[in-house]
Formats: sequence, C-alpha cells, structure tokens
Amino acid sequence: MKLNGILNSNISKVLSDLGHTDQLTIGDCGLPVPPTVNKIDLALKLGTPSFIEVLEAVLADMKVEKIILAEEIQEQNPAVLSELKTLLKDVEIVYVPHTDFKHATEQSKAVIRTGETTPYANVILQSAVIF
Repeated sequence: MKLNGILNSNISKVLSDLGHTDQLTIGDCGLPVPPTVNKIDLALKLGTPSFIEVLEAVLADMKVEKIILAEEIQEQNPAVLSELKTLLKDVEIVYVPHTDFKHATEQSKAVIRTGETTPYANVILQSAVIF
C-alpha cells in the first residue's frame, strides 16, 4: 500500500504519466468534462472535497510552470483566486474567457471534479520539467 501522497490511484497514475507541458484540470462540480477526456470524479457532496483541498494535494505531487484560469474568477471569486496566487506564487497565470477555458480542457490528460460550489473555481495546470 502507498505510504503517502495521493492515494487515489487514478490521480496518481495521471500525475506519474505527465510530461513537460502536459495539462491537468481541476474543476468545480459544475465544470463540463469533454467526452474525450478522462474524468476523475471526487465529488462526494456539495462542497466536499473543496477545490483548494484537491489542488493542495495535487501540488504536493506535481511541478507546475503555468496555470490557466477563466478571467471571470477575478470578479466572481476573488477569495479562490487569492488562494491560487498564494499556492502558486512563482507560476505564470494566463486568463482566458470562461468559454475558451472550457474548450482548453479538451487538451487535458484528465479533469478532476471536486465538490466545489463557488463560481469559476477551475484551473488548468501545465506541468513543468523537474530537472
């Protein structure tokens, strides 16, 4: 049995398979998942697990060079945006319209669905190289 880190075998596998510039999306419970992308559904009930809780666990196992956010998060969810900026201090942030964000998830290796219910609590993480 795995001793620490992410215990969810689907997330662990996706993280292990990521290469430089590959992308992984973490989304709220309302984010649509393209039919061609692997959905890892963690939503248990409204609010559980939270977007930030899942993001923190993923960031403990993933090196990120860039994130993509819906530009609407700036006005509609400044609290989550502030937490994102704290967790990803030195990471490039790209803002796109939410419609474009949803299309961009088609490039992700997987979309992790959380129980988050606050607006625009979604992020595309772009993998960095570890050497």
